Amino acid sequence: MKSKILAISLCALLCGRVAAQGTSDTLLVAFYNVENLFHPTDDSLTADDDFTPEGSYHWGYKRYYRKVSNIAKVLIAMGRGNPPAIVGVAEIENDRVLHDLCRRSPLQSFGYRFVHHDSPDRRGVDVALLYRDSLVTVLHEEAVPVVFPFEPDTRNRDLLYVLARLPCGDSLHIIVNHWTSRFGGYAATIPKRNYYADVARHLVDSILTLNPTANVLLMGDFNDYPTDESMEKHLRAQNPLKSTAFAEDTLFNLMYHFVAQNNVGSHKHEDFWGCLDQLIVTGRLLNGHGRLQIANGMPHVFDADFLLVPDEKYGGVKNYRTFLGPRYVGGFADHLPVYVRIVCD
Repeated sequence: MKSKILAISLCALLCGRVAAQGTSDTLLVAFYNVENLFHPTDDSLTADDDFTPEGSYHWGYKRYYRKVSNIAKVLIAMGRGNPPAIVGVAEIENDRVLHDLCRRSPLQSFGYRFVHHDSPDRRGVDVALLYRDSLVTVLHEEAVPVVFPFEPDTRNRDLLYVLARLPCGDSLHIIVNHWTSRFGGYAATIPKRNYYADVARHLVDSILTLNPTANVLLMGDFNDYPTDESMEKHLRAQNPLKSTAFAEDTLFNLMYHFVAQNNVGSHKHEDFWGCLDQLIVTGRLLNGHGRLQIANGMPHVFDADFLLVPDEKYGGVKNYRTFLGPRYVGGFADHLPVYVRIVCD
């Protein structure tokens, strides 16, 4: 891992030296857990039987293409007709669904490409990165495996590491995450998310050792909140609201902006809205010293009205999902997208 990062860090530095000078661009960079984007074709190597035409969800092509179109609608609406330059996604099954999303949906006119590696996940759901080819150049990409020493036979989702060059010529190290869920009990699964955090932290440290001023962005569904021990103690992602200076070798969790607010977040559990989906950056992206900066240091939750429905049980609103239990309702996902605007000067 370290030798690979050394090579790509040198490449990023050289690419930065030949960057074109010009006016600033502001790019949207987003993450979206799209919830069970399966292709209807059965994969004999994974537990995807429920999402086939004969399965319990009766997942045929009509429902599948509506789901693909819905995801495209979200991304286009997020950018008000100019969708994000970079989108990390979770819970996608394979290259086929990514191809259909990029080439057979309303996104086709925006020139999206994707980065994806099949992970060992039992259900076959992975993370991936979409990017607009006219705005972003991928310099390097790789899957980072996560193997629990205390459960070595568990089939875990990989992390996805991508080094991208943006229009101003500077580079962004992106780590897409989808950590172990709380299914089976919160306390019982804490060690698994803590270990994911350790792997992600090691990757960040490797990048920063070779390039202390690297722009690093972690995005994903961490299945923990900003104040949980995986985030604070293992990943060591600090609260930017308590910082007067942003050290370039320190991680800052942008979602602390929402922690103190009442019921604001990307995911609702019973009556509580919280941020399982998070955006975490190195101080270089906040301190004004680099060519890439998070606009106003602020994250955003895309909570358009069409993504929400009345919550008759707990009050307020909730996510408009594809299924409500076993019943098909044709919505979007059980998470809202989160995003930042990056000024590329």
